[in-house]
Amino acid sequence: MAFNIGRSVTWIFFLCIAAIPVFLYSCMTFRMSKKEVDDFFAERNIHGTQHSYKVGFREMHYVSAGDSSKPLILFVHGSPGSLSAFINFLADTALLGRALLISTDRPGFGYSNFGNGEASLTKQSEALKPILEKYKDNRPIILVGHSLGGPLIARMSVDYPELVDGLIIVAGSIDPDLEPNETWFRAPLASPFLSWLLPRSLRASNEEIYHLKPELEKMLPYWSDITCPVTVIQGQQDSLVPPENADFARRMLVNAPVEFIFKADMDHFVPWSNPELIRRAILAMTTKNTLAQHYSPK
Repeated sequence: MAFNIGRSVTWIFFLCIAAIPVFLYSCMTFRMSKKEVDDFFAERNIHGTQHSYKVGFREMHYVSAGDSSKPLILFVHGSPGSLSAFINFLADTALLGRALLISTDRPGFGYSNFGNGEASLTKQSEALKPILEKYKDNRPIILVGHSLGGPLIARMSVDYPELVDGLIIVAGSIDPDLEPNETWFRAPLASPFLSWLLPRSLRASNEEIYHLKPELEKMLPYWSDITCPVTVIQGQQDSLVPPENADFARRMLVNAPVEFIFKADMDHFVPWSNPELIRRAILAMTTKNTLAQHYSPK
């Protein structure tokens, strides 16, 4: 009897261990299903549509809502994450009538080759370029990037200045000197021997964060090339991205009109905790004179 109980406990233990990866893979996706996205818009009586396109071997995914004749606002999430990080902005009545709103899954996240991340900011920029090209159509384009999305939208502005008319950097990881030294655990987890242990969203995240410092160092000579209006939003209580990243922006954006929004009691999760700051920045940038001066119909 004792033997049977012991064997049963052993089997239960191994079943629990085996179930952990299944639990992680199902719960740690950081994305809404496509049906959940459709239901989100249907419940709010908003005409939101999902789209996909191919760039090389990647199939990219994004969602749009709003006025197709107005300026484009492209939201770019952090790491890990997905387009769902900004989906509430696509239901914001203050924005829907003022802009075409798009939230995208970055490479490796959401439904953009889920789990197959991209370490290079330049290649991520290339993967999002088709959205800019498709919707430019003689309109201003403003990019909103949170966390790792911050340096990515800066990279896009450097790579495609003719397609970008404004940047809103929200708690952006932009200063390479402020990146934490985490290679001791990220390097093994980025290897083919151990990467399979991570849920796919965390695998893609680890891959890009592991390479972020050298990617930011490559960006250093190009910050002065950014001339479009920039708004930097940063919280003093941000424990994930040091607030001093805002100081880096002040030093490096020497040829761009820059506005800083700094909140002493704000943490890293601005899109959820303080969405009104992003909303105000978008509305201000779509009407301010500096954007009108920078933007000239092509």
